[in-house]
Amino acid sequence: METRYQELEFSALRATIRERGTIRMILIWATFAVWAGLLIVTVTWTQMPAVALAPLMVLAAGYETAFLMHTGIERVGRYLQVRYERDSEGATAPAGWESAAMRYGQRYGGGSDPLFTVLFLAAAIINYFPVLAGGVWAERLGLGAFHLFFMLRVLVASRRAARQRTQDLERFRALLG
Repeated sequence: METRYQELEFSALRATIRERGTIRMILIWATFAVWAGLLIVTVTWTQMPAVALAPLMVLAAGYETAFLMHTGIERVGRYLQVRYERDSEGATAPAGWESAAMRYGQRYGGGSDPLFTVLFLAAAIINYFPVLAGGVWAERLGLGAFHLFFMLRVLVASRRAARQRTQDLERFRALLG
């Protein structure tokens, strides 16, 4: 019975990784599409710099959702790695996908950025242009603070995500022994 439960759990969690990974990519594209459309509308129809906060909120909400989905996917992957990539006596089994993917990333590095950090930072900078074009000094400073806060959040979250695999692997090894 435990074997059937393990098979079901493994299959369900791999499906979770697949589905959330696909949804995350769609979400990122949708975030940029909605952001760009909203930015065009706000620039075209209003001269109030504070309106730039609306597209910035779209960026922030999209980024936070993508970040949470990415970290959740990674956490499920580390759980699978620790829970299922060993034999019945507890010794390490031949590397499965999770272990192989983690070692590949450690050895060869680079690759794409799953959080699209550069694109989100560039969008935040572009989003600030309408603020620079209009408004008084106080508005530029105040709205600039919101943009800088978002950019700092993106950088901090990206660094945290880069360390997550190793941390989660250690934590699951400690929890699951």
